[in-house]
Amino acid sequence: MTAAAAPVTRSRVRSLDIVRGIVMVLMAVDHVRVYAGVPPGGPTPGVFFTRWITHFCAPAFVFLAGTAAFLYGERIGDKARLSRFLLTRGAWLVVLELTVLRFGWTFNFDYAHYILAGVIWMLGWCMILMAGLVRFPMAVVVTVGAVIVGLHNLGGQVLPGVAQSPATRWLWQILYFGGEIQLGGEGGPALAVLYVLIPWIGVMALGYGFGRIIQLEPVRRRKLCLTISGLAILLFLVLRGFNWYGDPRPWGGGQFPALLGFLNTTKYPASLLFLLMTLGPTIGAVALLDSARGRVTEWFATFGKVPFFYYVLHIPLIHLLAIAVAAVRSPAAMPWLFDNHPMMMAPPPEGYPWSLPLLYLVFAVAVVLLYFPCRWYAALKARRSDWWLGYL
Repeated sequence: MTAAAAPVTRSRVRSLDIVRGIVMVLMAVDHVRVYAGVPPGGPTPGVFFTRWITHFCAPAFVFLAGTAAFLYGERIGDKARLSRFLLTRGAWLVVLELTVLRFGWTFNFDYAHYILAGVIWMLGWCMILMAGLVRFPMAVVVTVGAVIVGLHNLGGQVLPGVAQSPATRWLWQILYFGGEIQLGGEGGPALAVLYVLIPWIGVMALGYGFGRIIQLEPVRRRKLCLTISGLAILLFLVLRGFNWYGDPRPWGGGQFPALLGFLNTTKYPASLLFLLMTLGPTIGAVALLDSARGRVTEWFATFGKVPFFYYVLHIPLIHLLAIAVAAVRSPAAMPWLFDNHPMMMAPPPEGYPWSLPLLYLVFAVAVVLLYFPCRWYAALKARRSDWWLGYL
């Protein structure tokens, strides 16, 4: 093996932390939006891009979780141990989503009627599936990921009929269609499935394969990242431009102006074009930020080193800030803030929705407040190696 191709395993790739930190910060915009009562996108540029910029979060979050799994496996040098870690951490994430995080979203104990299966639920199940997948050769993992991501939109044309069977409808909802699942029959708790498993398990598998590229020496890594990024963006532009394949909603002639309609790809379930649109620039950012330095990038990297800790903290913090705003601005709307967010809530009370400047002000306050505990926890992880630190 030549020196140029030799893997680099000695130090942490800083751009991964920076990119992860950027998407974690952007994630807070969307979750403030939920409590602000602002719709998830719309024909006006301000509302549309408030939602659109957050589309990068879930793809980067899942893709880089796969990369982190690969790098962890390389560090410990034991596939069986990596598999056990993914299995137990995935199960832990699912439990937290259904209990602690569900309470953070709602601040109520109405578990008998509403259980949320959100992004952490999906991430946990994908890790559980990856626990089996990582035991196969890398070529198999990447091929499975590419097939799922590339071809799953074909399933949207043939699966609806199959999914109508009462015996298996719940399974297809979890895997692909999402929506509300009545547990235990009529009158049982409603499992609100926001994030399905397909194509996200494919995204995580591709992120796992991306770990091999991250190990390359910096010049070659940068070149490959920019090449992959450029090809993904080009493929998005071609497929979207001609409405050939990859998204169930063609652009043009709809309620959106042309540019907004072009960018208005489908997130639930995430279409191929949605993933190309978001992962292409994300992979490019990993290359371009490889040598970034300065206070701002260090600030983002701090969040990126502790992404799940940030996630657990940011939902109840944003919820509390929204309650504080309502106490001053619209006390009558207070009961709405204890509704079953984010999927089964009623529309916000009349006159409640915030302006975009107020939304971004609360977002900025939340991010500043989150920085201090995240900096403390990142420092704790840097100086200690307790087993439980890998689970939060």
